[in-house]
Amino acid sequence: MKVVGLTGGIGSGKTTVIKMFAALGVPVYIADIEAKKLTNSSPVIREKLIKLLGNEAYQNDELNRKFVAEKIFNDKNLLEGVNAIIHPEVGLHFEKWREQQTSDYVIKEAAILFENGSYKNCDVVILVTAPEEVRIARVMKRDGVTKSQVEERIKNQWPDSKKKELADIIIENIDLEDTQKLVNQIHLSLS
Repeated sequence: MKVVGLTGGIGSGKTTVIKMFAALGVPVYIADIEAKKLTNSSPVIREKLIKLLGNEAYQNDELNRKFVAEKIFNDKNLLEGVNAIIHPEVGLHFEKWREQQTSDYVIKEAAILFENGSYKNCDVVILVTAPEEVRIARVMKRDGVTKSQVEERIKNQWPDSKKKELADIIIENIDLEDTQKLVNQIHLSLS
């Protein structure tokens, strides 16, 4: 069974493309959603995060996201420490999930697939892109934020130019009809 990594910058339309693959019956693993679940359910993650950040990391048996965000916002070492705790557990969880699937391929969606190196564990990597002005407009509409707030988020991600060098397939997600056609073609080639 092939593992297809799918990634893209904020506002590129990863979720839209994921829904297209899911509609074709492809099992999809969304790493960010699973990571959020695991931070609350995994005793291993809980123990390590409390050791790293203190008891305030959890409140009412759930990760205290506001506290954690404030701690790691300006501390690159703490951010790396948190990622070093969570990413391996998500990787193990993905492998267990994958073993339960029966399709020709599965999709692992992760916003930082390249940044955290997990693209190396994929057979094929799809990068979803769109022009920056389109991405900014999408995120402003979706999240109700300002242009400068979106630009700040974009600045914290790898540029598409760097991601394109590592991607096997690029989906330029501007026109939904064209995107759907491309998804169908990719699906046929992977099945």
